[in-house]
Amino acid sequence: MGIVAGLDSSAEYTSIVVCDAETGAVVRHGHAAHPGERDDPQSWLLSLGEAASGGQLADVQAIGVSAQQQGLIALDASGATVGPALLGNDPRMQTAAADLVDALGGREAWAQAVGTVPQAGHPVAKLRWLAREHPESAQRVAEVMQPHDWLVWQLLGRPEQRVTDRGDASGTGYWSAATESYRTDLVELALGHPVRLPQVAGPAQPAGYTPEGLLISAGTGQTMAAAFGLGVGPGDAVISLGATGSVCAVHHTALTDPTGTITSFADATGMHLPVVRTLNATRVLRGTADMLGTDLEGLSELALTSTPGSSGLVLLPYLEGEQTPQLPHTAGSLHGLRRESMKPEFLARAAVEGMLCGLADALEVLRVRGVPVRRVFLLGKAAELQIVRAAAPALLDAQVVVPEPADYAAIGAARQAAWALSGSGYPPQWPAAACQVFEAGEERAVGQAVRQQYATVREEMYPGALPV
Repeated sequence: MGIVAGLDSSAEYTSIVVCDAETGAVVRHGHAAHPGERDDPQSWLLSLGEAASGGQLADVQAIGVSAQQQGLIALDASGATVGPALLGNDPRMQTAAADLVDALGGREAWAQAVGTVPQAGHPVAKLRWLAREHPESAQRVAEVMQPHDWLVWQLLGRPEQRVTDRGDASGTGYWSAATESYRTDLVELALGHPVRLPQVAGPAQPAGYTPEGLLISAGTGQTMAAAFGLGVGPGDAVISLGATGSVCAVHHTALTDPTGTITSFADATGMHLPVVRTLNATRVLRGTADMLGTDLEGLSELALTSTPGSSGLVLLPYLEGEQTPQLPHTAGSLHGLRRESMKPEFLARAAVEGMLCGLADALEVLRVRGVPVRRVFLLGKAAELQIVRAAAPALLDAQVVVPEPADYAAIGAARQAAWALSGSGYPPQWPAAACQVFEAGEERAVGQAVRQQYATVREEMYPGALPV
């Protein structure tokens, strides 16, 4: 069937992978940093051009696009941008998000409407901020896109029809994964007037063809593309260990959570991808390492000389407040200090166990809602640490797999392109990602005892805070 390309435009760079459409084998790749300001869409195009400058896209038959999620590109009636792109979890938008929650009648009203409660990162909150802080610019806005939508539109030569996909649309705060439809009234609630929104294409539906006849697939957001590239399916969860943490799992239905703890994303295949986030993940390890005068590897080596349970030390890792459980104004705390436990190795292990138990809490939010989790993909730099790999299976109560480093979002975009090219009702069966597998084995009972120790302290400090 030939070769296909996937491109991933992150906050800082563009990656391109070119794959055999039938086997998924990577045949070439390209990479380039964004040359200008990160909020300038033209910089993303220049980066794409540089990443492809070595002939990476020669002879490809289809391209899929992945890009950073929850960015907002506001356009006027001529298609020109209205100011810089608004990207990421922008703290300027926190008040706007809170205003929107109140304007619709609370968190449960939003969860019922679109499966998510507005946060600073959502495009719907960015629209509200734009209307409040820059009303003249807001009045000029005629349509809105996200980064992947805009890049697809550019690749197609800026046609009349604009296209997105259900995965990226589900992160806007004005598209419901449960009903698979826009809530245009929420756009008007945020901005003050209606705007044009991209058409939502199906998972295998092309966005269109370039004037040269090259197929461009619908594309999707980075989370959905990475899940597709990894080959996750029902029974799988993905935990991302950045400074913050996220837990997502493939599920057959959209979940409505009146507390707003679960964000109801759609995936890139027609399934759903409920997500629970924590504000504290690798930052807990880095902070503890700094306190102990070492680095992440040194922290891991120290923790490995401890015993499970850290001699009774329990670290509640809420260093930046916390989202799961919802404790935005709290701080981290250390419990169980005794003379014999006041040693570096026990503090190191307590930090690792605290981080993983916090993520296990997020995983439990999904499990109690009927999402089966038997296998957990662990992503991020902290997943390379020996102590994390050793402790995670028992604390998460699941088989843990750590994929080999690869551009999984770009691979997922390429797989989507191959799917659209084939016209099949099913995605191409590319080989699963190469992974290292870790099992709890005889340590499961010990791990669950550590989890119980942690849960007891959390409940004593913040009774009823975790919605499970």
